[in-house]
Amino acid sequence: MTIQEIKLQLTQSGNAELPALLELYKKDERAGVRRLALDVEKKQRALEKECARLEAMCVYEREYGSLGVVCGIDEAGRGPLAGPVAAAAVVLPAGCRILHVDDSKKLSEKKREILYGEIMERALAVGVGLVGPERIDEINILQATYEAMREAVGKLSVRPDVCLNDAVTIPGLPDSVRQVPIVRGDAKSLSIAAASIVAKVTRDRLMREYDGDYPEYGFALHKGYGSRAHMEAIRRYGMTPIHRRSFLKKMHLDEP
Repeated sequence: MTIQEIKLQLTQSGNAELPALLELYKKDERAGVRRLALDVEKKQRALEKECARLEAMCVYEREYGSLGVVCGIDEAGRGPLAGPVAAAAVVLPAGCRILHVDDSKKLSEKKREILYGEIMERALAVGVGLVGPERIDEINILQATYEAMREAVGKLSVRPDVCLNDAVTIPGLPDSVRQVPIVRGDAKSLSIAAASIVAKVTRDRLMREYDGDYPEYGFALHKGYGSRAHMEAIRRYGMTPIHRRSFLKKMHLDEP
């Protein structure tokens, strides 16, 4: 067989056949075949490791799945000086495993965008809530985050029975909905991690749109966080309508 034929054979082999084929081709007299076998073996081990990681992230989904529909909830944008806080609620099908879903902070922007598309395609339901800077200034960032989370849950097309939350208990949800706060939940629950990605991508896309409205501030780069360039822009040009005045006053950046 040619190397291309062997590559096709390995690609199409099932898990039961693959180990024996790899052992055979690692001993092949052709260096190219041996390299191919080692490369496939390396990728297979990486895939097995990733699958094991995902299974470990589904402990809560398995534990509470018997109670009904399980929803993961997370937010993005509590800390920035500008823009909304975003929250997402995601209901994944039972047994759903999406490779490489993780805490959004651990992923590159490109990877988050790719995973966002897969989550939106495979999820049973997704809800997103946004609370803008004026409301944040009015009720404070914690209450605004809760408001965004309630909005996200309210937009789901299916009613959740259990909400897995990233470290918080959300006031105002129906008593019939069981809430499970999980510290560092975006690293421990697949549903919460998926929600963290949806919330982050949604907010980042909005900040890139705002960059077109206010190009002097560099929102596409720092997404509203307090980078040196952002703070210098505020001092030079003043605040925009999307800045959080309560945050800026605390940092003494409310004046140009």
